[in-house]
Amino acid sequence: MKKYTVTNSDRELIEAALGVLRQDFGDKSHYHTVGAAVRCSNGKIYVGINCDGIHGSCAEFIAIGAAISAGEREAETIVAVHEGAPNKLVPPCGNCRQMLFEYFPEIKVILNDEKSVVIKTGIKDLLPLAYVEIID
Repeated sequence: MKKYTVTNSDRELIEAALGVLRQDFGDKSHYHTVGAAVRCSNGKIYVGINCDGIHGSCAEFIAIGAAISAGEREAETIVAVHEGAPNKLVPPCGNCRQMLFEYFPEIKVILNDEKSVVIKTGIKDLLPLAYVEIID
């Protein structure tokens, strides 16, 4: 797995994700437990929070949707956070990994390694042999 340097702007991205997670969501229920932030190639940051329910959506999907809705087409780095996780970082689930690979195959992801050390790696390293749609 190739590892990239975690920069000060990456730490700002983590804080942006924690910021959306810490907003007041009224009932303080379990519905909003993961926050995410994505930095696009122009430096803009978009955040999202998971929407839980029967057919909920991960925070990464919400953040990417916000970026795409704003006209973004190039994303550099994404991070997801949870207050109870080591270093407050959570890795993207399999569905999110596939979505990130399809929309932004060169995106980097900030997460913990197996020793809970904060790292940054490419989505391709997190999803080897990814599904690629075959169009005839």
